[in-house]
This record gives sequence, C-alpha cells and structure tokens, in this order.
Amino acid sequence: MQEEMARREEAELRKSHQKSRSLEGWGLLQALWYLAFYKPVITEVHLRRKNIEFIFIRFSAWQYAGCDKLWAGLVTTLCGSIRHHFGALPLSIYHVMGSRPRFASGFSQQEWILKKNTCLKLWGLLFVLSVGISVLLVALLVPSVKDNHALKVIGSTVASLSGSGLVLGAVSIVKNLLISEKKKIERLTNSEKFTSQLGFMSKVRNEIEVLIDFLAFMEIFERRRLRVVLEITSLDICYPEKVAGVLNAMNTLLSDANSPFIFILVVDPSVIVPCLEQTSCMKGLADNGYLYLNRTVTLPFSIPEMGLRSKLQCLEDAVQTREDLMYRIITRNVERNLRRSRAKGRGEPAAAAAAAPRERSRHELDAEAVRYIHDAFRCLHDDSDRLYRYVPSSSVQVRRIVNTIPVTLRLMLHHGGPRRDLSPRAAAAWVVLANQWPCRLSWALQCLEDAGQRSRSPATLGSRSLWSIFQEHLEELCGVREALRNVLCLDGDPELFEAFLARDFPFSAAEAGHLLKFTVNLDHSIRCKMGLLRGLQRLARANAATVSRSVQCPPPPE
Repeated sequence: MQEEMARREEAELRKSHQKSRSLEGWGLLQALWYLAFYKPVITEVHLRRKNIEFIFIRFSAWQYAGCDKLWAGLVTTLCGSIRHHFGALPLSIYHVMGSRPRFASGFSQQEWILKKNTCLKLWGLLFVLSVGISVLLVALLVPSVKDNHALKVIGSTVASLSGSGLVLGAVSIVKNLLISEKKKIERLTNSEKFTSQLGFMSKVRNEIEVLIDFLAFMEIFERRRLRVVLEITSLDICYPEKVAGVLNAMNTLLSDANSPFIFILVVDPSVIVPCLEQTSCMKGLADNGYLYLNRTVTLPFSIPEMGLRSKLQCLEDAVQTREDLMYRIITRNVERNLRRSRAKGRGEPAAAAAAAPRERSRHELDAEAVRYIHDAFRCLHDDSDRLYRYVPSSSVQVRRIVNTIPVTLRLMLHHGGPRRDLSPRAAAAWVVLANQWPCRLSWALQCLEDAGQRSRSPATLGSRSLWSIFQEHLEELCGVREALRNVLCLDGDPELFEAFLARDFPFSAAEAGHLLKFTVNLDHSIRCKMGLLRGLQRLARANAATVSRSVQCPPPPE
C-alpha cells in the first residue's frame, strides 16, 4: 500500500504539476488560515485526483478486552490516532470554526470560498472592540473628560461585550485542545449512567462525523485522497459479546457512503463464527455466523497455505530468534576466561580450584545442548528432510515448535542425555507430532499405558510400533469421539498423521515412553480425560456382561 501511495503521488505530480501539501512548517500556518476563514469545495478536479495517503492504525482487541465496551476502545483508538497524525491544534480549530465541505455548483474549479459572515463578524467585533477601547482611553487620559463617568461606563461596556465574543472563541479552541475526542468518549463510557444514558450512540456518532468532515477538509487542503486503514487483530481471543460489539462498531463507521475508513479484519473464521452464533446479534439471520460475516466483509481474503519457500523462510526466521543460545555460550566462555586470568594473578584458594571441574562440566553440558539444538533445527528446515513437510503453515505454530525443541533437548541432556537410538532429529519429530496431533497422540499413549499396566511382558509391548497400537484402538476412539469433540479439533490432517507414524517416523512404544518424560508441549489433562473415558467404558462393558450372564443362567430348582 505504501508503494502504491508513492507511485500514485509521482503520477499525479507529472499530470497536474501540483505538489501535495502537508501540515509541516508553512503548511501548518496555511492550514490554520484556511480552517478559520475559508470553506472547502469539492470540485471536479479534486474528484479526479488519484493520489492517496493511507493512515495506518493498529488495534489489538486484546488490549481492550477488559473494558465493558470493546467497541468504545476501537472508537477511542481511531480518534486518538487521527488527532496524533494531524495534530491537536488543527482539529481543535476545526471543531470551533471549521466548515463541512460541499460540492461545487456547475463547473467551478474554485476549491476555497471566503467565509464572508465570519470575516464580517470578526472585523465587526474588532472594530467595536477598538472603538470601546478608544472611548475608554479617552475617558481615562483626556483631562477635559476625565470626570465623565458615563463615558467610562460606555467604553468599558462596549470593550467587554466585544472582547467577550473573541474570548469565548479562544476558550472553545483551548477546551478542544485540552479535551480530545478520545477523552470525551471515555468520559461518557465511564459515566455511572452509561447503561441508561439516552442518546449515547448519537453523541459518539457526532464525534465520528466531525472526524469524517475534518478528513474531507484535509483531503482538499493536501490535494490528495485520505484513507484511514484500521488493522484489527486478536479479536478471536476475546469474549463473544465483545466480538459482536466490534463488528457492530465497524458497521456503524462504514454506514456512511463516503466513509474514509478501511478495516482489515485479521481473524480465524472457525473461532469468530461460533462466537457470533452465541450472541443476540444473530437473531433474524438463522443463527448463521458465516452469513453474518458475508454481509459484513466486502473483500474476503483467505490466506492460502504456505508454499515450500515460504515455509522454509518462516522456519529460518523463527530459528534466528533462538541465536541467544550461541550468545549465552560465548558470554560464559568469556566470563570463564576472565575469572581464570584473575585467579592466576591473585592466587585463589583450593576450594575455587575444586569447583572449576564442576563449572567446566556445566559449560560442556551447555555446549552439547547447543550442538543438539542446532542439529535439530537443521533437520527442521532442511528441504531434503521429510520432517519439514509436517511443519504447519501458521507462524504461531512454527514458533511454538521452535521454542519447544530447545527445552525438550535440554531436559533430555539434564536427565542423563538422549539415548543412542534417539537423535536430535527424532526429538524434533516428536515435538512436531505432539504439536500437530495432540489428541491422537494422547490416545495412543493412553492405550499404551493401559496395556503396559495389564501386560505381564512389558518388553514385548515395547517393541511394538506406536502406529500399530493406535490402529488397534481406533474403533474405540470413534466410539468416544463426541466426548472428545473439542480435543479432536486440535488435530491436523489424519492422513498426514498416518504417514508420519506409519512411514516416515515409526516410533516404537519404548521410544514413545522415553520421550514422554521430556514432552512439555502435550497437555497431559487430555490423557487423564481419555483414561477416565476408557475406564467408564470398561465398567459399562463389565456391567453389561454381568447382566447378560444373569439373564442366561436358569433359575435354581424349587
């Protein structure tokens, strides 16, 4: 969008040979002069202008999630950002003396019309003020009329009345300068009568209309179109009623046909739609959240899945954020060398010398951990390795994986080191497996745990593959899918899960049991819930079998 702004600006300059104005230096004084004494006119020349300026405003809904009205946070952010962009003084003067732009009559190319009434009133007040001051000065300074009390009263009265009009205008400007639109709306929302205050939305709407008119004024002054781009993020982690409130505020701001606002709504529809369907705003729309979004969003853009290059670049960028691992080792090595040099110069006691081997072992362990972590990262974003194919396209999920791998490998080294048959690549694959299919992996691990508790030969069970254990109990999982519905939604593609465990990374039951001790990105409450469901099913089957046997047994002879 910024590149488009620059391209259009250059094209408009070549076409009209008129530079765009700005509120800097002489341009600010010029804008204040036009605000006070001229009316803007929308001409054909202005309508043909193609150059445009985007004013970008970021709104994170999570920052305002704690307030009663989230949409009020959106409006106050909008007002505060526009005030910050153009400055408080021009907006304050527009509140008091500004005029709403009107369309030109006929083919007139004149963009500014003098406010004759304003000029006449101002000159009239200044003339009356000068007359009053002159009369007062004459009554005070001329000896022949010094004792004329009536002349003093007339002069002071005329000067006071004419000066009060100027003072009131200046006070209004200072008031708007000190009390912004954001503070006005916050004061209304903080009122104790907020819930029952009549006309509240009308007042908010009036403030928005003033902003829209001011933007239209600045369009003519700057000789370009202005568009306010609001990027709304983190809406899908707010409460349902707040989500609906923000969308309603968007519709209110966009209700004007000439609205200069562009909303970029960054949300996950699978989260937003259930939120909307829980609120009262869906009445009359057949409780269909997708229908509501279709009527609100005018340009839907679903971000496609990452391609190979984009995914590898995203992985590389995420790995770069973990370079602190190397810096930590370098810093510790430097500190160790400094301590050694100081110890040689001073001559330290034997206790310090005895602690040196332990310190070296800690540094060696840390260096080994960094080596394992870098090996795992290398496998993760290597296009010749199959592991990257299972990495999700979401940048948030990629960061989760990249942040979890170092923790997992450090835990493995801290508790005796990784097994010889488990490489850093296997640890990275296990982290990806737990991140992408938490429900299916938890089910396989729970079935493995239950089978181990009942089995008399754990060694035989440890040689089995994790995929075969999952397949064996897949029908049982289908039987409890309704109880695990929300957890199953966390899983990725089932076909990729099968390819992962059955072909590319066939973890055995023993390997899974070993890696589970160091798994930090798998919610263990899921397995607890699954264990409870399996226990209830076994009780139900046992009860049904007992009832069946009691029915089949013949009654005892009398």
